[in-house]
Amino acid sequence: MKNGKLIRYMVIAAVLLLGVYWSAASAVSREDYPNADFLASAGWLKSHKEDASLVIVDVRMDKYFEGKLIPGAVRMPWQQFQYDDTASNMGGLFVGIVHAQQLLGEHGISRNDTVVLYDSVKRDGGATSSYIFWVLDLLGHKNMKVLERGIDGWIESGGETVTAPRKPEAVLYQAPSEEIRLRKWVKADYIMPRLGDPYYQILDVRSREEYLGEKPNTTLDGTVLNLGHIPTATNSDYTLNWTSPEIKAIKPYTALKELYSGLDPGRAVITYCHSARRGSFGYFILRLMGFEDAMLYEPSWMEWGNKRYYHPFETAENILSKDTMTEAKSTSAVFNPQTNRKSGAAAASGDGRGSKSGYVSCGG
Repeated sequence: MKNGKLIRYMVIAAVLLLGVYWSAASAVSREDYPNADFLASAGWLKSHKEDASLVIVDVRMDKYFEGKLIPGAVRMPWQQFQYDDTASNMGGLFVGIVHAQQLLGEHGISRNDTVVLYDSVKRDGGATSSYIFWVLDLLGHKNMKVLERGIDGWIESGGETVTAPRKPEAVLYQAPSEEIRLRKWVKADYIMPRLGDPYYQILDVRSREEYLGEKPNTTLDGTVLNLGHIPTATNSDYTLNWTSPEIKAIKPYTALKELYSGLDPGRAVITYCHSARRGSFGYFILRLMGFEDAMLYEPSWMEWGNKRYYHPFETAENILSKDTMTEAKSTSAVFNPQTNRKSGAAAASGDGRGSKSGYVSCGG
C-alpha cells in the first residue's frame, strides 16, 4: 500500500517536473529574442485567453478561411487594410492612418488592448498577421503579438476550435498624433534622396530570382514591372526566417543573427517586396530581433518598378559584409555592402541599361 502511494507520488512529481522543464525551455527560447513579447506561443495564449484586455484576431482572407477559429477570436481579414489604385496601376496599397483606425475600432479593438494576431501557417506562415502587426506598430500600439505558426500551431498544441467568430461591439480606436510613427511607413520619395546614405539599409525580401531580375513582378493589370531591385538593396528571402518550409516556425535568435549578419540594429532598415505582404514579415522579424528603426516601404516594387516613375534600379547582387550582428551601435561601420558583379567592376553612375555591371539607370 505504502509502495503504491510512493510510486503514485513519484509519478506526479515527475509529471510536474517535466511540465516545469518544458515551460522553462519554452521561456528560454522565447526570451532569447530582444523583443520576445512580440511573439506568442500557443501555450502563452492558453494561459492568457481569459485576460480582460486580450483580443484575438483571425486575419485570414475569406477565401482561405477554413471554418475553424480560436475560441473568442474576431475575424478581421488583413486585406481590408489594403486597396487597389487603378489610376496608378498599383495594387495592395495601405488604406492610410484614418481608415486603419476606423477598421480597428469596428472590430472591437481599443488602444489599450493586447492584440494577438494569427493566420494559417500552411498558407501564410505569419506573413499576413505581420502586416497588421506593422499597422499597429505604425500607430504606436503598445501591446501586440503574432501567434507563432498561427491556427495550425494552435490546433497541433491541442487547442480547441470553434466555427463562429466573436461578434465585437464597435469602439473608438484613436491613436494620439504624437504616438503615430509615420517614419515606419515610407514611399519612394523618401527613399530616393537617401540612396547611398550609410544610415539607411535597404532589404529586399523577395526571392533571389525576383531580386536579380530573373523572375518578373507585375502591376495591377499584369504589365511586367522593371526587372531588378533598388540600388544598394541586399536580399534575404523572407522564407529563410523559417526553420523549414513545412513547419514554418521562426528560427531561434542565434540563427536569425547569422542570417542577418552585417545589418546594423543601430541604423534604419527599410524592407520591401512586391506588394508589402512579405516585406511586412521581414519588418516583423527585424522588430522581434530588436531593430527599433525598422521601416516598411509599403508600395514596394509595385511602385518602384513601375515604368511610369523612372526610379533607378539594378540587377547586380549586393552582399553584406559578414561581420556578426551585435547589439545596437553607432553608425560607424557594420553596413558595408560589397557589390558582387559578374563583370567584376563597379558600375559608374549613368552606365545605362546595357551596362555589363548590372546597373540600370532610371531612364529619365
